[in-house]
Amino acid sequence: MTTENRGLDRRTFIRGAFAAAVAVPITVSLASCSSGGGTTSSGTKSSTNPFGIADSSKIEAVIFNGGYGYDYVTFAAKLVDKKWKTTSTVTPQTNIAQSLQPRFVGGNPPDLIDNSGANQIGFNTILKSLETLDDVFDANNYEGKKISDTLYPNVKVPGTFSNKFVAMNYVMTVYAVWYSASLFEQNSWTPPKTWDEALDLGAKAKAAGKYLFVWGKEAATYYLTLALDSAIKEGGEDVLNSVNNLEKNAWSQKPIQDVFNKLAEIVQAGYFIPGGAGTQFTAAQAKWSNDQQAILYPSGGWIENEMKNATKSGFKMTGAPEPTVTSSSKMPYEALRAAAGEPYIVPSQGKNVAGGKEIMRAMLSKDSATNFSKTRLAPTIVKGLVPSDGFGSTALVSQTTMLDKAGQNIFDWEFSSLYGLNTDQLVIWNAFLSGQADVAALTTQMQAISDKAAASK
Repeated sequence: MTTENRGLDRRTFIRGAFAAAVAVPITVSLASCSSGGGTTSSGTKSSTNPFGIADSSKIEAVIFNGGYGYDYVTFAAKLVDKKWKTTSTVTPQTNIAQSLQPRFVGGNPPDLIDNSGANQIGFNTILKSLETLDDVFDANNYEGKKISDTLYPNVKVPGTFSNKFVAMNYVMTVYAVWYSASLFEQNSWTPPKTWDEALDLGAKAKAAGKYLFVWGKEAATYYLTLALDSAIKEGGEDVLNSVNNLEKNAWSQKPIQDVFNKLAEIVQAGYFIPGGAGTQFTAAQAKWSNDQQAILYPSGGWIENEMKNATKSGFKMTGAPEPTVTSSSKMPYEALRAAAGEPYIVPSQGKNVAGGKEIMRAMLSKDSATNFSKTRLAPTIVKGLVPSDGFGSTALVSQTTMLDKAGQNIFDWEFSSLYGLNTDQLVIWNAFLSGQADVAALTTQMQAISDKAAASK
């Protein structure tokens, strides 16, 4: 289970599936940081030294030490040190805000920060103290290719505030419906592309003594993600915008209602493992990954790593796009919700701004990005680097395959994490999946939660 921390302040809206972030003006409390930082003496800028890093200079990076660790940044920093004879210090930290906000105030922040985790620094407090990063994406990587040409679409979006691109989100999170390819092969099943196909598959699973879905109490809103992603694919950008912007009657839109009604049919047919509202989420997930009592599970790409100690031997974990209501949806079946996360920033008052950006450039080069995917079994924003065997991970192969097939049809929404709505949403989704609330109650409660958030803006 993961918490989305992509750095958006609560007054920022992502509008549209394919557009850059549009944010209202932000008041920055730390914009008047005292002086004391500034860059060290710089080298001469060139096509091979785009930021003017000085030979033998020192670079300081502070990296959030979460699920991905931090040694992948050490890997990139060593490439920089070898190339420029620099001395890089990469320090892990779990409490980013507590440890680094005083340094912003004092004017001596590190040169590179992974501003992630539950204790990340609010971007609204440091926006004017950050370097824009367009020049990083415009630079060539270590293989001589323009970085922006090597990346997945729209990866600037979650790091753009008030039209300023200030955070490079490094890791791609893909949301999908997960299954065991080996189990499906044994039973001649195929992942459903529509909700009617999902109902048919549920009947086949039941005949085989299995369930279609399972859920755990802390992760009931994974089915909100599944439903909303499906509705956005069915109805297009208007559905995304209305929900993301907390509009009145957003949850009554036909594409959403159609998906809710299909999910209700699946609940009423008994295709969910009973008792999810009283089951801890990893225990529930193990009923899918280890016991194979359920055959499908909606989640983000973190699921493989999360369940690595509770996955059946020979379980070929594979992801498929969420189903649509019809075969004539506005977005193709292959469309995905996918977003870049793990935001990296370069403070303007760092002593070696060029050094901070140079480590970013190394991270976005082939060797570093490949090292991350190989050791973390997760894709970065750099496309085309995962081999056909996925470093032994069928889940990783399927993520890159889905991203490639989606092409430009990649979208994201953030209203739930942006306004802290998950706790309230869990109540109604646990009731709905338990069969204790119908579609009308689900719609009313979801709208009430959104209306309350809209009133607090």
